Amino acid sequence: MAMIEDKPFSAACERNSAPILAQLRGHFASSQRVLEIGSGSGQHAVHFATEMPWLCWQCSDRAQHLPGIRTWLAEAGLPNTPPPLPLDVSTGPWLHRRFDAVFSANTLHIMAWEEVEAMFAGLNRSITEAATVVVYGPFNYRGDFTSHSNREFDASLRDRDPRMGIRDYEAVDRLARGIGLVSIADQAMPANNRLLVWRRR
Repeated sequence: MAMIEDKPFSAACERNSAPILAQLRGHFASSQRVLEIGSGSGQHAVHFATEMPWLCWQCSDRAQHLPGIRTWLAEAGLPNTPPPLPLDVSTGPWLHRRFDAVFSANTLHIMAWEEVEAMFAGLNRSITEAATVVVYGPFNYRGDFTSHSNREFDASLRDRDPRMGIRDYEAVDRLARGIGLVSIADQAMPANNRLLVWRRR
């Protein structure tokens, strides 16, 4: 992640915001309060909250990322982006308020698997009975990579930290089903990514 004029900047966010938004418009059409887990630079929050003004978009991330997110939000000055909240999925604190939508992009492969498990366990306490959960990023299916570039990306992740790696869709779906979520969409996205959508019914 680069810095531009004292703001963090993600080229990936710049590239994928439009195709993700095209999907979120439908999936979040009836939602009101979105929790974004791992807001990173804050670019997604600004883009999506601008284009979907009916949503209150709540950013969250580990404490060290909050200053950069605040910079993006302050510059945009949107009425539907409250101050970002500290959230480490493995330690909390999880928010006492309930959200009817959750979004997380490019996070599961940089978490240890135990952190992915902790994220879904925490979501169980933080989402409403009819919530929609959307996760974007690369995934494997039945243990296989979907592209050569994903295989190389996975190797680079594991070189950085053996606990990282592209997750198997089936394993993540089991965690989702374990908290009462049902898969409603698995959308192919650019650059060998997927948009996974679950909903409580």
